[in-house]
Amino acid sequence: MAGLNQQLIAERLQISRATVSRCFTNHPGINPVTRARVFQMAAEIGYAHLEKRTTNTKKKAAAKVTFGVLICSDEEEYNRTDYQNPSEQILAGVTECAHLNAAKVEVHLVDPKARSLADPSYLRIEKLRRRWSGMLLVYPFPEPVLDQLAPLMPLVSLVEQFDHSGIDCVDVDHYKGISAAIEYLVERGHRRIGFFTRLYQVEASWSFRRYAAFMEKMVRLRLPVSSEDVINIFPSRELKEEESIDYAAERTRNGVTAWVCAADHQAYDLIRGLYQRGVNVPEHVSVTGFDGIEKPAGCPELGTIQIPFREIGATGTQRLVERVRKRFGSTQHVLIDCPFKPGETVATLR
Repeated sequence: MAGLNQQLIAERLQISRATVSRCFTNHPGINPVTRARVFQMAAEIGYAHLEKRTTNTKKKAAAKVTFGVLICSDEEEYNRTDYQNPSEQILAGVTECAHLNAAKVEVHLVDPKARSLADPSYLRIEKLRRRWSGMLLVYPFPEPVLDQLAPLMPLVSLVEQFDHSGIDCVDVDHYKGISAAIEYLVERGHRRIGFFTRLYQVEASWSFRRYAAFMEKMVRLRLPVSSEDVINIFPSRELKEEESIDYAAERTRNGVTAWVCAADHQAYDLIRGLYQRGVNVPEHVSVTGFDGIEKPAGCPELGTIQIPFREIGATGTQRLVERVRKRFGSTQHVLIDCPFKPGETVATLR
């Protein structure tokens, strides 16, 4: 598309054209966060960096390994400005580790509704994929796409665990995080604790894992959980966004004193929605999240489980380097600790 160039990226990020160029050539003087912001903007506008052709055999021999980073998200969700985008920190870790291993990185958004590599979302990067040595996957991907990608090259998933046998993953220990959040709530007198999540275009297995961790911890503490106090997880209530908040307000008035949310953006949406319905946080009910993103303007500091996104990006990239070197080695799932950070959205129960 005309106009999609490095100058446009420079103007949007308010940095120099030379800085953008150095990001794509893996210049050692570029800050990893700056490089990540450039790659993120390139993915947003659909810019693909193409190497100049050369007949110099020495240069060809010195060509660097290139990794593709596919972010499964529609543009509207990815470009939301009301919440911090975790992919920026993930990409900072990715590019930092890639630079240390003399590897290049190309980042692209793909449509979560696509179920085949024949979809336009994947066809537009088909030529680029042919030169990649491995791929990093960010966020959930549909299973049919995973089945088609897995035979092509080594894959490492970041912040998402897939059942597919050929895909490595680097994620957080969901149980440790949820366990710490519930212990914090229980220490402050909460016993009637509900679980809140939302529905997504691609099945969010991370949400299921956090729910499973929630149930395990509640059972370990001998605390009862009513299916009516669980929202948007089968076989409990599955509702649209506004209906979900209506129902959460109803259950709060019915006696729920705290909600454990599967993600920070869910928690902030819930807090705003409850306030609009006359339910204040934490005066009437406490709320915790999971992610550790920066709080939106005008929102209280959330009690949340902090995900080390940058460490996940770096660890996943190092794992991909190892998989490329040892193509048929066994796959691994690496789980990183995620501490609970207290905030203003949890109060001691009166």
